[in-house]
Amino acid sequence: MNDHTKAEAERSTAVEGTPKDQPTSVAQPSASGPAESPGENPDRFLNREITWLAFNGRVLQEAMDPRVPLFERLKFLAIFSSNLDEFFRVRVASLRSLLRLKKKKLRKLDFRPRRLLRDIHFVVTSQQEMFGSTLRSQILPELEANGIFLLNHRNLTRLQTAFLESFFTEKVRPLMDPLLLTETEGPTFLDDGRIYLVTELWPKVDISLGSERPTYGIIGVPTPPLPRFVVVPGEGHNVLFIEDVIRQFLPTLFPDHEVGSAYGVKLSRDADLYLEDEFEGDLVGKIRKSLGKRDLGTPSRFLYDLQAPYALVSFLKDHLALEDDDLVPGGRYHNLQDFFQFPRPKNGQGLTRPPLEPLPHADLRNVPSLLDATRERDRILHFPYQSFSYVTRFFQEAARDPRTRKIWITLYRVAEDSAVVEALIEAARAGKEVSCFVEVKARFDEARNLKWAGEMEEAGVRVFYSKPGIKVHSKIALVTREEEDGIRDYGFLGTGNFNESTARIYADHALLTADSRLTKDLDQVFRFLWEDIPEPHCDHLLVAPAKLREGLERAIKGEIAAALSGGIAGMALKMNSLEDPRMIDLLYEASQKGVRVNLIIRGICCMRPGLEDLGENVKARSIVDRFLEHARIYRFVDGGSPVMYLSSADLMKRNLNRRVEVAFPILDEKVREEMEQFLHLQLSDNAKARVLDPEQTNTYVSRRVGEPRVEAQEGFYRWLEEQLVDSGPGGGS
Repeated sequence: MNDHTKAEAERSTAVEGTPKDQPTSVAQPSASGPAESPGENPDRFLNREITWLAFNGRVLQEAMDPRVPLFERLKFLAIFSSNLDEFFRVRVASLRSLLRLKKKKLRKLDFRPRRLLRDIHFVVTSQQEMFGSTLRSQILPELEANGIFLLNHRNLTRLQTAFLESFFTEKVRPLMDPLLLTETEGPTFLDDGRIYLVTELWPKVDISLGSERPTYGIIGVPTPPLPRFVVVPGEGHNVLFIEDVIRQFLPTLFPDHEVGSAYGVKLSRDADLYLEDEFEGDLVGKIRKSLGKRDLGTPSRFLYDLQAPYALVSFLKDHLALEDDDLVPGGRYHNLQDFFQFPRPKNGQGLTRPPLEPLPHADLRNVPSLLDATRERDRILHFPYQSFSYVTRFFQEAARDPRTRKIWITLYRVAEDSAVVEALIEAARAGKEVSCFVEVKARFDEARNLKWAGEMEEAGVRVFYSKPGIKVHSKIALVTREEEDGIRDYGFLGTGNFNESTARIYADHALLTADSRLTKDLDQVFRFLWEDIPEPHCDHLLVAPAKLREGLERAIKGEIAAALSGGIAGMALKMNSLEDPRMIDLLYEASQKGVRVNLIIRGICCMRPGLEDLGENVKARSIVDRFLEHARIYRFVDGGSPVMYLSSADLMKRNLNRRVEVAFPILDEKVREEMEQFLHLQLSDNAKARVLDPEQTNTYVSRRVGEPRVEAQEGFYRWLEEQLVDSGPGGGS
């Protein structure tokens, strides 16, 4: 790092606390008890919120790993920051709301909200210190070594200053609305998540008298519409945060004052609509009304620059009517999820991973009809390893096929420009019966889902909305065709959303099937969604809230019985979150009875794998890599004839008790072989897998001497490439 920037960088790159070097493991406070579930022995459970923070610590580890290409590390810093912001807007805000309960109600909770909040801040502070140290001590020096410089308003050349003066005058100044803060006026409203600069001001007329106390001015940083970073001319690739551009020209914004230092602040607000348990009334209307209030939610975190004077912070606390618990010291810069937007130089190709472009499907790449190919046998799609275009083509083909009679589908999160929804609209306009269940309680996607629902209704789609008191989280569809030999149904069952945007990032699987054992059950699920029947009657699908828990518990108990009788017993369970206390206790019981349990859990894990005298036979791992692990897979040995389910459901109380979820068996032998290969690689990963131990210290899985390196995600991609080669140039079914 250049000498003239080193001192400034020491301060300017600090984030959310005082940076200092930290080990890669995530510090854990003492357990506070499960946030949502009681337990006879508190040592058997880890707290849900703390284990989520451990997951975000694994994201941070990717940013700290020198083996990860530089711009990928910057991306993981952005993911960490984005995750943490949502955590405070939703989870911490919900916990803070509990503090307003009366003491009698607080005593009925099985945990102490204030103690849990203290533990959360303990872990977050530690992680933020690691974040700042990583950015300051690793990322910035490596950027400079590659000719990329993150400048600030104090280390600019004359050429750069002139460039920025023109940029500020033309682009920034028209969007600025500087405001003086006074003690006599009411509180200034701060937009949720927006960055503000608060600056010290002294009236010019009083400067000769040596005014002891400054007044304060505030400016909202206009991002959007402007980008967060500005590229300026000069030797190398030179970048500034836009707030440093504003700092350079603060005197022009407050011409009647002498301007002192400016400090960044940001307010996060409660983003939950609290509509999970609405049982009556116009739910859609309530959501539309509540969306307008989301940005007005109560404060959940007020971030301020740690270098800001006490007097300024105290003034803002009083002026904004904040509580002590709202105040969180931070760094010079906030909203560092904007590192996603960091401008890259033209010659920076070596600083990123070679892309893994979505592959064609070996069997489906050249088939004239996806529906006809699905009629022959089941096919499994793997995203983002393979192209999502097969999904959109499935619905487009159904929309345009004159033999199609109806299309049924559930939508939870869809893309901004959804080709799937466009295909449904096309089908309705072509006179087909199209019925769509739209979940309008999908957090942060409510407005988009309502928009698409309105457009579909205008086109003639029969739209059903959220069921009161429950979310529909399943990702399913059913297409009915009138064929030469009669009516035939085609099913789509997925672990992820009908969303072509997230399908480039989220690792999921989707089954295309015409197997009547599955399509008959799918028909039952859809009738349950829009007919007044208490539950679907399914022989092969496990459907929550009615039978999913029961089916999984029966499978686990089957493995326990096999172990007790001396037979083969074991299971491999992959999910995003393990939180349900009944399922955890059953897994502990399986461990104690000699069942080998392998867990692959991306995020929340309230179980303590490997816990002495309880979970010795449980091994758990978490994989964080270039794609977001999102699939749920439940595989049971079942006496040597393995049974495998794929699902939209995690093992959480909300998924098993309060959501419509579907777990579907893999019945086709070739599809099973593909999924076994995927699961084998996941369980063999020794590059990106971390051990989930009883304290979740996030230790990397060790690789023995001479053992080949296995990176599950890239390994599965290469395996699918081989299948493509083996299938020949034509492919097909």
